[in-house]
Amino acid sequence: MAFLQSQPPREPFLHAPGSVLGLIAGLIAIHLVVTFLPVPDSVLVTYVFIPARYVDGAAPLDLIVPLFSHQLLHGSYFHLTVNCVWLLAFGPVVARRLGGLTFFVFFFLCGAAGALTELAFTWGSVAQMIGASGAISGLMGAAFRLMRWPDVPSGVRLVPILSRPLVMTSLTWLILNAIVGIAGFGLGANAGDVQIAWQAHMGGYLFGLLTVGLFDRLRRMTA
Repeated sequence: MAFLQSQPPREPFLHAPGSVLGLIAGLIAIHLVVTFLPVPDSVLVTYVFIPARYVDGAAPLDLIVPLFSHQLLHGSYFHLTVNCVWLLAFGPVVARRLGGLTFFVFFFLCGAAGALTELAFTWGSVAQMIGASGAISGLMGAAFRLMRWPDVPSGVRLVPILSRPLVMTSLTWLILNAIVGIAGFGLGANAGDVQIAWQAHMGGYLFGLLTVGLFDRLRRMTA
């Protein structure tokens, strides 16, 4: 029981940093705008991530913007709600360590890394990908390195990537994602005709896991 007693008490969700709550509010607002305002599909499609664009040779801006803009769009209220709950679970620990501005940069880069992983797995696909899941998976990977684990010294600023609990947790998460994706079931398999890719979860997670130390050092250097 000593390990359990050493953990800090769970804080109410309204005590989450403003950057996390603001990001959640932004995702909700964008979904409401897309849902209730007559946004033409021809406009909306420019902001989703489509691997085929990178084969067809679109303009540079049309290739860069979707890497980030697709993270702000969601296929349904259920998809949005689950992502917001995930964000509320893993975002605060990362936001408190990195600070507001660095947190936002880290979030969107995790999502972009997830999109590029999807691109590598589905080169030339015309499937449309949306959602913040890749970015939030990156926050999960980062949070796991910032959390306290059993058998890891309490004075360690970042949990070593090759520590046993982190390796086992990461393998479990990645394997479950692969199983869900290959089997074709689970949240985000499809949202209408828009595909939510499990590969993006894996890419975002690995990016967050591997680079949070760099962003942590950057934050301390600029503080």
